[in-house]
Amino acid sequence: MRPPEFWHHKDGRDSAPMIRLLLSPIAWIYGWAAARRIRKTDSYDAGVPVICVGNATMGGTGKTPVSIYLLTSLRRMGVNVVGLTRGYGGREKGPIPVQKHHTAEDVGDEPLLLARNAPVWVSAGRDEGAKAAVSYGATAIVMDDGHQNPLLEKTLSLLVVDAETGFGNGCVFPAGPLREKLSESLARADAIILMKPSPDFDIDDDLAKQLKGKTVIPAYLAPTGAAPKGKLYAFAGIGRPNKFFDSLKRHGGDVVGEIPYKDHYKYKDGDIEELFMLASEMEAGLITTEKDYVRLPRGYRKGVQVWPVKVQFEDELTLRGLLHPVIEQTKKVQDKILNTGKNG
Repeated sequence: MRPPEFWHHKDGRDSAPMIRLLLSPIAWIYGWAAARRIRKTDSYDAGVPVICVGNATMGGTGKTPVSIYLLTSLRRMGVNVVGLTRGYGGREKGPIPVQKHHTAEDVGDEPLLLARNAPVWVSAGRDEGAKAAVSYGATAIVMDDGHQNPLLEKTLSLLVVDAETGFGNGCVFPAGPLREKLSESLARADAIILMKPSPDFDIDDDLAKQLKGKTVIPAYLAPTGAAPKGKLYAFAGIGRPNKFFDSLKRHGGDVVGEIPYKDHYKYKDGDIEELFMLASEMEAGLITTEKDYVRLPRGYRKGVQVWPVKVQFEDELTLRGLLHPVIEQTKKVQDKILNTGKNG
């Protein structure tokens, strides 16, 4: 879904106070149910460190690039880490490992991106997914999304927050973008990854106050290469398509047209044919995100450019400090497996 505009305004006419008032009873029930589920569920201990990369709001905040960073970094250190995700938008419920033949319709777009960097398991039940991954030798798990999912015990919880939109109007869904009460979401977070649109972005004072007392690590998404030359017709079906369009322009892209789609949009042949026609009229080339590219019908991918991004941390030392005890715990798990194998 595309978030309604009033989610982003705390007061004034744009905040739609009457609509928010009408939705507040539903929001209270939604928040109460989320809190009760988290409080009443006995979390499963997978026996290996679990790093959760989640968010407090509906929509995209940049979780997947953070998960990719963690997976690649830990694997470079020799950790047998795997990704774990529910596979939003895919038909498979799992637990199953992501294979080369899988498509976005099978497992969703995010697992396909994660699987380029490490083994990934898709499972609607995170506890079942963790059991399966560990049985196949995983000694650490990076869970993409799941801050509000209590099925799996977490070793380290990183909450990714969009620095531009913050927590919106501060209300719980559907009156606002929050998945639960903000105080409860922040209380379970070990650190905040504050995702900025650019390195020089100034953080809003209200957001800074909301995050006071938490470990905050500023970050931003940087392109892995320069923007393609020539006229570009951009399209994206992510949480906030404008972030992609604005970033492309900011890095010198000559964007002559742009079309936003809803998050995780499943492109049909007709959609791409129309995009090619529109781009042709502007004498431009089509360009999109990595997430969107894996959702395109295979026969149309050749004519679409991709502009990949990766996360850059402004305080990587603090993040490494958070990861250090996790890595030490992983070494103990790996040593235990090694010793068990020798004794067996």
